[in-house]
Amino acid sequence: MDCKTALALLESYLDGELDRADARDLEAHVDRCADCRPALTRLDELRAALRDQGLRYTAPQELRDRLRSTDLGAVASGTLTSRRPRPAASNWLRYAAACVLAFGAGGVSVHLWNSGQTTANARSQLTRDLFASHWRALAAASPVDIVSTDRHTVKPWFAGKLATAPLVQDFAEQGFPLVGGRLDYVGSERVAVLVYRHGQHTIDVFVLPQEPMAQIAEPVQYDGYGIRGTVLGTQSAAIVSDLDEQELGKFQRLLDGAK
Repeated sequence: MDCKTALALLESYLDGELDRADARDLEAHVDRCADCRPALTRLDELRAALRDQGLRYTAPQELRDRLRSTDLGAVASGTLTSRRPRPAASNWLRYAAACVLAFGAGGVSVHLWNSGQTTANARSQLTRDLFASHWRALAAASPVDIVSTDRHTVKPWFAGKLATAPLVQDFAEQGFPLVGGRLDYVGSERVAVLVYRHGQHTIDVFVLPQEPMAQIAEPVQYDGYGIRGTVLGTQSAAIVSDLDEQELGKFQRLLDGAK
C-alpha cells in the first residue's frame, strides 16, 4: 500500500468501515511509514477535539433572563404579535439570541456529525473502536496473528513489538482456552489483543493505553456484543465478546485475578 492510498483510507479506518484485510494492510503501512503514522495521530486528535464539550457555548444567565423578561413583557402588553417596531435594545437582544442559537446549533451539528455512526450503547469513541476492531477480526480468515495456546510463546511475541508486553494467562481448565494474540489499533494507538475462546465464542482482551480516557467504567452492550473493563496485571484492559452476561462475568473475574 502506498501513502496516497493509505491517507485516503484513514478516516474510514477510524470509523471502523474497512474490512479486516484492508485494515491489516493499512496498519502494516502505518507502522513503517514516518508520514502516515503522524497523519493518523493528528486525525484521531482532531476527532477527539470535535467531541470536546468546550465547543458548546452556554448563554450567560443574565442574557437568558433578559430575553425571558423581554418576551414575557411583550406577551403581557399584547405586543408580541404587533407589527410596531421594537426598540433598538430589543433588536440587539434578538441579534444576540440569534448568535447564541447559531453557535449552539453549530455545536450540535458537529456533535451529530462526529457521532452519527455510533450507537446509543457505544457512547465513546473508545468503545466504538473496540467494537469495530472486534468485528473486523471476526470477519477475517483468522482473528489472531500468533496462534498458540502457550502463554510462554504469546508473551515473547508481543515483547518484540510493543514497549510493554501484556500479562498472558491460559484459562483452559476453566473453559476459556487461550487461542493466541494479535496487534490492533484503538484510535491511533497500537495495542495488544489476547484472544480466547469459550465454546463457539471468540473473546478479545484489548490491553489499553494508559491515558485516563482509556478506561471502561461501565459495561456496554450492543447488538448481542458486550464490553467490560478489567485490569490485566497492572494494565487497563477491555473484554469484547458475544458471551452472555453470566459467562462474561466469569471470564472477567478470571482476568481480574490473573497475576
